[in-house]
Amino acid sequence: MAKKYDDKAQEKVGETMHEFKEGKLKSSSGDKVTNRKQAVAIGLSEARQEGAKVPKKD
Repeated sequence: MAKKYDDKAQEKVGETMHEFKEGKLKSSSGDKVTNRKQAVAIGLSEARQEGAKVPKKD
């Protein structure tokens, strides 16, 4: 069964990926994010904090 992500979560990840592609995405330490998987993880984490429906971390 596939994991289910809320529309709000998908939108947040999309915004985060846009920042990543522009080179404006920063990690919590303030360093520029250069890894695509890390950018997706940041987007999901932010969506989770905003209360979006996101499956639990594995």
